[in-house]
Amino acid sequence: MAMEILGSSPAITHLLRTLPMIALSEASVLIEGETGTGKELIAKALHFESRRKSKPFVTINCAVLPVERVEVDLFGKGDESGEITHRGRLLAAEGGTVFFDNVESLPLSIQAKVLRFLEAGECQLQGHHKLQVVDVRIVAASSADLQHLVDAGRFRSDLYYRLQVVPLRVPALRDRVDDILMLLRHFGRKFAGNNAVVRYSKETERCLLTYAWPGNIRELINFCQRMALLNPGKTLQPEDLASEMMPESGAQSHVFTLPRTGIKLAQVEVDLIEQALNLSAGNRSKAARLLGISRDTLLYRMQKHEL
Repeated sequence: MAMEILGSSPAITHLLRTLPMIALSEASVLIEGETGTGKELIAKALHFESRRKSKPFVTINCAVLPVERVEVDLFGKGDESGEITHRGRLLAAEGGTVFFDNVESLPLSIQAKVLRFLEAGECQLQGHHKLQVVDVRIVAASSADLQHLVDAGRFRSDLYYRLQVVPLRVPALRDRVDDILMLLRHFGRKFAGNNAVVRYSKETERCLLTYAWPGNIRELINFCQRMALLNPGKTLQPEDLASEMMPESGAQSHVFTLPRTGIKLAQVEVDLIEQALNLSAGNRSKAARLLGISRDTLLYRMQKHEL
């Protein structure tokens, strides 16, 4: 793949396997996932593996659109003579891909026009009497729960369904624990430059594997860059980490003593999974963290035990 999307965990492998097929279609794609998971990287991969790769890839960050002139910024402006005096970003993307990042922030006042653009490829320029037809593919991304925003009346349902012809979910880093050490080593080498590479003791690795990484891949990349600058060539110990990366006292590892009478391992596994799901109010990602396994492993074991 042309874009650098790294990982071999089941969650990311499935995503990478489907990208080439989706890239070759013209369907709108909605990429959902937490902040820092790499949604823009996925959008770029869709563009550069598509038939549009030689045409523009235009990113529109809906969270920072100029509210007072959002329509002109997106579509453009014309005069009474029919001349286009300003080409908006959608017109500038002719033949290519438009990436609506943070699409949940798109003002309600403009969502109807974006919907029409999605449905017919047409847009009305301010001060211009002719409809402009533009050939672009739309990819959108959101870290918010768009369905919740639709239910709350803060996002148009028709636009939501038109955007998510193909829905993609980018897994959080805590749901692809198997990739963490590989990513730490990869970015450690990348940021080391001419210096010796930072290494991690086994205890430090355990801390980093159980850390929740709320900032996801972006946080891990920043962490690797910081460690490369401050600790070149050093083997990091747990005390070198920020306090929030240390396991909570209640999460310290305990030695389980097998009773002389033995146990039924399958039943113990079922009981622990059920307890974790109860403690996390059914949130499977949180339950997996409580059990020290990835979300995919938890789902596999739930299916195995028919939970």
